[in-house]
Amino acid sequence: MNPVSILLLGFAMSTDAFAAAIGKGAAMTRPRLIQALRAGAIFGVIEAITPVVGWLLGKGASRYIEVWDHWIAFGLLLALGLHMIWNGLKPEPDEPVDEAKRHGFAALAITGLSTSIDALAVGVGLAFVDTPIVVVAVVIGLCTFAMVTLGIMLGRVLGEVVGKRAEMIGGFILIGVGAVILYEHLAG
Repeated sequence: MNPVSILLLGFAMSTDAFAAAIGKGAAMTRPRLIQALRAGAIFGVIEAITPVVGWLLGKGASRYIEVWDHWIAFGLLLALGLHMIWNGLKPEPDEPVDEAKRHGFAALAITGLSTSIDALAVGVGLAFVDTPIVVVAVVIGLCTFAMVTLGIMLGRVLGEVVGKRAEMIGGFILIGVGAVILYEHLAG
């Protein structure tokens, strides 16, 4: 693979994470740049690890992963999206919401993992071609870091414009990303 192809692959792998980050940023209460950078780092690291894991798995068991990757991604994103929609429909609580729990490491990591299943599948495919997997993984991770950071900050603007219902919009975005992943794999 040439450098341009690797860079394009990196941005292609980060698009679903970008969409999810917009939803997350909209659901957060006025996220600051440091929170966006943190989310970008979490997503980026996960997105960089998954193609390497896929590459390793592809050396022995590619047919099993490729059969289920789109269903796993769809199921995780559907569940997360429905949860966000549910939270957007609930009335405002009397006590303050624990932002650290709702948008903490575990919540971001689960969202990051659910949007990186396609990178796992790409890693499986790369196991059969002569590709510097470490370079590809680093580029995917850096592209995802940049796109998620930008997505969180764009989501902040969306959250300010739409208010509390922004979390519902974020949920619909996650479900849409999952549906697109499923459609692309079934049609493809």
